[in-house]
Amino acid sequence: MKLTSPGNPALAAAAATILLSLSAPAADPLRLPVAAGAFAPTMESLTNYQCPDWFRDAKFGIWAHWGPQAVPMAGDWYAKHIYAQGNPQYRHHLENYGHPSTNGYKDIIPLWKAEKWDPDRLMALYKRAGAKYFVSMGSHHDNFYLWNSKLHRWNSVNMGPRRDVVGDWQQAARKHGLRFGVSEHLGASFTWFQVSHQTDKTGPLAGVPYDGANPQYQDLYHFPAAPGDTAWYSKDPRWQQQWYDRIKELVDNYQPDLLYTDGGVPFGNEVGRSLIAHLYNQDAARRGGRPEAVYTCKQKSEGRWIEDLERGVMAGVNPHPWQTDTSIGDWYYNKNWKFRPVSWTIHMLADIVAKNGNLLLNVVQRPDGSLDPEVESALEELARWIAVHGEAIYGTRPWLVYGEGAVRYKGGHFGEDFKYSARDIRFTTRNGALYAMALGWPEDGRLLVRSLAEPAGRIAAVSLLGYDGAIEWKQTAEGLAVTLPSKQISPHSAALKIVGTNLKPVEIPVVVPVVKPDASGRIKLGPDDAELHGQQIKQENQGGQPNIGFWDKADEWVSWKIQFDKPGAFEVSASVAVLADNAAFAIEIAGQRLEGKPARTGAWDRFQDNALGRIEIKQAGEAVLSLRAKDASSWKAINLRSVSLKRADSSLK
Repeated sequence: MKLTSPGNPALAAAAATILLSLSAPAADPLRLPVAAGAFAPTMESLTNYQCPDWFRDAKFGIWAHWGPQAVPMAGDWYAKHIYAQGNPQYRHHLENYGHPSTNGYKDIIPLWKAEKWDPDRLMALYKRAGAKYFVSMGSHHDNFYLWNSKLHRWNSVNMGPRRDVVGDWQQAARKHGLRFGVSEHLGASFTWFQVSHQTDKTGPLAGVPYDGANPQYQDLYHFPAAPGDTAWYSKDPRWQQQWYDRIKELVDNYQPDLLYTDGGVPFGNEVGRSLIAHLYNQDAARRGGRPEAVYTCKQKSEGRWIEDLERGVMAGVNPHPWQTDTSIGDWYYNKNWKFRPVSWTIHMLADIVAKNGNLLLNVVQRPDGSLDPEVESALEELARWIAVHGEAIYGTRPWLVYGEGAVRYKGGHFGEDFKYSARDIRFTTRNGALYAMALGWPEDGRLLVRSLAEPAGRIAAVSLLGYDGAIEWKQTAEGLAVTLPSKQISPHSAALKIVGTNLKPVEIPVVVPVVKPDASGRIKLGPDDAELHGQQIKQENQGGQPNIGFWDKADEWVSWKIQFDKPGAFEVSASVAVLADNAAFAIEIAGQRLEGKPARTGAWDRFQDNALGRIEIKQAGEAVLSLRAKDASSWKAINLRSVSLKRADSSLK
């Protein structure tokens, strides 16, 4: 495919003038104008913020994480990774578009035409699927703006689709009665994009600068960073000033109900706090004194803003409203990724709402702006579920406990793949009623809500959302026992509406899951059944399957409880992904120890089975298997998908 670079002599001349000013050190202090109002750019002043009711009631938003990086259909961070020799996206770019020394990201931008994008039709679908607010991408780390900016020539009005993407999304959202937000990922762009100034290290073009080093395009790729300026947020005041001016332009021109930042408060200083204060003050001025604008970022807030977790959930009920942002697939369209099932979205939503949070879900768009038929069908299925169960979601508040069940949480970013069942129940409250949502329909048609066992209070009535008839129920010492109708209301859930007085949950003992052999005698130990020991280690998802990751510390470890039905010998193996050589771990069980030294797999989502040896179980019963670092000095991080025990003694099979 032949690529052509965007060109406009007048804009290029203006860009050259800007570049000259950016190449010199900043002589003046930062200019951070803030709209007059009650909020000042200090942590103390921001404590006066109160989350508006619209956000607390909304519970569910849809996000269009969409822009030029969708064009190659190769996934997230494409604009960065095409400048990382050896990366799969670098190879994809080389094969399809050319070498990044000449044909870089600037040449992808004109290929983004959005020719099938119909924001009005999509917004109607999103509203039907239950969204109460909609968020448009403003700018990703690629420094390309989806709004009609007068400060930056690299925007969607001048190039690509030649449309005000933010403005068109906003118009559609308001037409359909949805609150409107924008996401900005711009703060990290400066250091994120510095790779575009580098070169190949090997091969025929080794040492030839990528196109980011060309001064003609440095208003897209940024001026060179100072040595050591490599953190998520740059220390350079010139960039901080540029970020402030441009995000302020976005806020002033579009007056969003919500602004999302991909990171903590930008730059961790007055620059970011000034933008938050400006957002609140300008919104309050339009609304009679009290702001309804919401600011979300990935930093604890104590109520100053809405804390956001990327692809993760809270461990329990958070006292302050919060938000999860996640996606039904990759962040940008990726032809190699499968989409999440509707059940996953429903269970995430129920769990998050029960913990005082909102779900912001990215619905992945194709480069042309359309949705895959599979995605459209999933949204229609979600709409049918919402029509029945929305009463237990919208306008609700958390109960005294978020729920009950076997699934356990550490809480935090990048943990969103849980094996829910009808035994996992989530609670919400609204207008004096308590809702108990089972995350599945029980096969035997019976629900037991253990939190409502006697003496949890007096239950007066129990009904099932979506069912007009009466259902059988009884409050016992074991729990609220409910017999459901023979016909499923939904395969994804069963939601009870409970009315009573003085309802308070009884304490339920924590039960550690016990793993048993399957029909062939094999035992498979996965993330869902594991006990994680440590502050950082957690369950995540790599390659579409759950695994145990973030395992950087040698003193953190994992264990499982196993029920052996009879004695015997077992061959033990572990499925591991590792980037470093000489990673070593040890498995211990029943006084025996096996050591593993996996070969480097080259990627965190590339897992390889490692045979570890044989163990002998002398008697039937429970035993604990642990996996930990071989020793602290040699520990290298690993991702663990599973440990398997396969019977080795045929006579005992």
